[in-house]
Amino acid sequence: MKKKWKVAIVGRPNVGKSALFNRVIRQRLAIVDEMEGVTRDRLYANAEHYGRQFVAIDTGGIDTRSIAAFNDSIRRQAEIAILEADSIIMVVDATIGITEQDDLLAKALLKTQKPIVLAINKIDHPRDQQLAHNFYPLGIQEMIATSAEHGYQIAELIEKALAPLPDEEIEEDEDTVKVAIVGRPNVGKSTLVNSLLDEERCIVSPIPGTTRDAIDIAFTFDGSHYTLIDTAGIRRKKSEKEVVDKFAHLRTERSIERADICLLLLDVQEGITAQEKKILNDIEEAGKPCIILLNKWDLTEGKRMEHALKALDEEALFAKHCPKLAISALEKRNLGKIFPMIDDVLRQGAERVPTHQLNVFVEKAMQRNHPPMIQGKRLRIYYMTQISTSPPQFVLFVNRPDLMLEAYRKYLLNQFREIYPFPGYPLELLLRGKKVKKEHAEHEEEE
Repeated sequence: MKKKWKVAIVGRPNVGKSALFNRVIRQRLAIVDEMEGVTRDRLYANAEHYGRQFVAIDTGGIDTRSIAAFNDSIRRQAEIAILEADSIIMVVDATIGITEQDDLLAKALLKTQKPIVLAINKIDHPRDQQLAHNFYPLGIQEMIATSAEHGYQIAELIEKALAPLPDEEIEEDEDTVKVAIVGRPNVGKSTLVNSLLDEERCIVSPIPGTTRDAIDIAFTFDGSHYTLIDTAGIRRKKSEKEVVDKFAHLRTERSIERADICLLLLDVQEGITAQEKKILNDIEEAGKPCIILLNKWDLTEGKRMEHALKALDEEALFAKHCPKLAISALEKRNLGKIFPMIDDVLRQGAERVPTHQLNVFVEKAMQRNHPPMIQGKRLRIYYMTQISTSPPQFVLFVNRPDLMLEAYRKYLLNQFREIYPFPGYPLELLLRGKKVKKEHAEHEEEE
């Protein structure tokens, strides 16, 4: 696949980098907030400008004097982005003028000898145009006045950033499996990503809630292509005091929805909590497969695996049907088993059970346990067929859907799982009433 150019957006804190990033990619991906240090990891997103495709990179604010938490790591993330970028957009605040941090950053960027465009942001009114002249001392030749908030001259800015780069034809991306890494804060999600990639892609810290954005990362394992989605940790509702945490929670839910499979990371020392149950419920409702990773196994002292698994299955019904793996993200223990498990779960989820086998199952299940009588009426199941894969969905054609008690539905699902486990997937039994009985012959012909 041919190279897709990368354009990094850098600058000191609170100059509007994330707002500009959202304008460039034409969607609200980066969290925008007035609080310093909201963007901590570097974000990647595909973008397009008049037919030219490229990758935009959003970075945390660089401030060598700041005492804010994570500042060293934020600066490191920005430095990595600068190193891998083909072109750089440096953002400054027109209303404040040149600061010492702007001057230091500009000098460092000029030493890279990479194409640089100075985005003089917050030019929100025509009368502010003259403020752009204040930034000539930075020594960056390509300059343009912009307003990320109002979208002023964003297209011109992108044009300047891409102009020095060869206009190569971009081939279609290869198929990739989207893997969402989810879990509550501080269970080791970013450590897991860093260990899998063997590089410092995400900031790792013992302080809960470090990762606030969902970060897409291309990854190849044993010749197969994956996209890792490192999501923000989900907090309890009462802990969502900051607006950015609420956005992060919503973004985690969106990451689950667009993923092909979810990896739920648990701290094996703490077991499953109400937060993990909520995440499992979100995954199940979204119809996504799930693998549960029991992290920090290296910190356990003589804890038996079967005890941890039993406790997990008893606490959450869906967890009982999810493959599980004990790992140590920090020590990289058992990480090589994760992607074969992913492939196996997705393969089984794509399988289709023939209708005649499903009807044999229904007949035997009803012989073992007849549906109960309800006001002199009994549920009759005419036949069963599969209507979709990944996730597997099945339809039962019955005489009266209202005669299907929840207890009997669970019985059928449990019996079904024993024969067709579909590990990691939520299963759904849909009911159709007597009026569709005549469709029986048509479905049999299709099979």
